Amino acid sequence: MNVFFQDPWWLIAIKVLALFVILLVWTIFNVWFERRVLGRMQNRKGPIMNGPLGLPQALGDGVKLLLKEDFRPARTDRVVFSLAPMLIAVAAFSSWAVIPLGGEVSMFGHVTRLQVSDLPVSVLLVLAIASVGIYGVVLAGWASNGTYSFLGSMRATAQLISYEVCMGLSLVTVFMFAGSMSTSQIVEAQMQHLSLFGLETFFPAHYWLPLLPSFCIYIVSIFGETNRLPFDLPEAEGELVAGHMVEYSSMKFAWYFLAEYINMFNVSAVCVTLFLGGWRSAILSLFWEGANSGWWPMLWFVAKVWAVMFFMIWTRGTLVRIRYDHFMKLGWKFLIPVSLTWFVLVA
Repeated sequence: MNVFFQDPWWLIAIKVLALFVILLVWTIFNVWFERRVLGRMQNRKGPIMNGPLGLPQALGDGVKLLLKEDFRPARTDRVVFSLAPMLIAVAAFSSWAVIPLGGEVSMFGHVTRLQVSDLPVSVLLVLAIASVGIYGVVLAGWASNGTYSFLGSMRATAQLISYEVCMGLSLVTVFMFAGSMSTSQIVEAQMQHLSLFGLETFFPAHYWLPLLPSFCIYIVSIFGETNRLPFDLPEAEGELVAGHMVEYSSMKFAWYFLAEYINMFNVSAVCVTLFLGGWRSAILSLFWEGANSGWWPMLWFVAKVWAVMFFMIWTRGTLVRIRYDHFMKLGWKFLIPVSLTWFVLVA
């Protein structure tokens, strides 16, 4: 497998730059989208000022963070304090290098895929990059040289490691069904027809249905992985005041804020790729032959990702934060044993 699909270097650079811009725009829109959805759920309007429907509000927040004073407390490690937010932000962006946004298209006279690169172990690369992002949390608490920052980083690290184990185990059965750990090949494998009770149906075998326990475990794990309610314990403003980020301001805080929202896109994109058929549309392809060709698949992929994002926002507006010991017990004493048992049954 050629890592970059035999693309010229300038085309790879264009795809990387385009992906970077798309993620930034998505993040700005997601901040507004989350506020509007939560406002509707809580019987209020959300952002309505600063332009039509309050759309430029998130852009104004970014400008505000950019213009704030970049304050650094005394007795902090200058190098590590500045390196930590960059590390977690780079890890958040890097995961998208192996996510397929569509099939083959023509760009500037070259036939290429809507994917920066692919590897035989692409999903493991995503998990490895997510593990590297944990160092940004640990180093932030340690370099801040403060008790609450350090305690917040330790609590966040324990949570991220615990639920990465659950997430990784839930994906093993997908590898077994697809016979590959390449993201593009997993998407292709889900186009086979689903067999029920020995009879082949016309439904594509999207893995959320035959691997429903794995899908449910993954959905629960992404809330712990992204520190979202009801699992936002490391950054619970009520008692930790943003946890490991409490000493950060200006753009250093913005890097953590940006990484958190991009990580929501990361787990949503992995969910779509591994369980929901990726960029292929199962319903439209039944009566439209060109549904999964050209640039249309990118639209289906974005729609699926936003559906998962809406579910995460809906959960935030519905459930309350649970106790930390209950949260860890859920991961280690329930999700991991169920994942192992399901893995044995599938094998």
